[in-house]
Amino acid sequence: MKINFDKGDGLVPAIVQDARSQIVLMLGYMNAEALKKTQQSGRVTFYSRSRNTLWTKGETSGHFLYVRDIRVDCDGDTLLIKAEPAGPVCHTGSDTCFDEPNSARAFLSTLEALIARRAEQRPENSYTTTLFERGVQYIAQKVGEEAVETALEAVAGHTDRFKEESADLLYHLLVLFQSMGLRLDDILEVLQKRHGE
Repeated sequence: MKINFDKGDGLVPAIVQDARSQIVLMLGYMNAEALKKTQQSGRVTFYSRSRNTLWTKGETSGHFLYVRDIRVDCDGDTLLIKAEPAGPVCHTGSDTCFDEPNSARAFLSTLEALIARRAEQRPENSYTTTLFERGVQYIAQKVGEEAVETALEAVAGHTDRFKEESADLLYHLLVLFQSMGLRLDDILEVLQKRHGE
């Protein structure tokens, strides 16, 4: 990427967009050092103009922005960062700094990122950690159990229980994807190809 930091006295605007929902989350500024740290860590890091220092979004709240793609505009003086948010982005608690709600479907991306961190870090007293430690066969069995329970609640017409079991099924399915080295995007790609056929 050829980026012209000179135009803005060493800074360029960095627009952050949700990689899944495409909603614009926030705008910050980066210098060359902030961009380098962002690329190396995989977490969006800005340059704070008020504090004259680097700051990684989420370093206090834990609501990091996990980088999926970085693009530069045609003039080389603005960045577009596609990221997966690990929670509300704005310091006010809003999904975005423009007080725009992010799609509820985008939460699947947040949950998927959390599951990936659990797989890597294996914190104690975590149900997700327990699943990963018991292995693919056990996780697959849990998916099967949740699928049956979901189907039974649907047949019985118990809407509230159906929603609960469906949530359990989706969660365990995401864990199974992770355990097999897959992402939800890999599955969606198959669906998109089928839709095009």
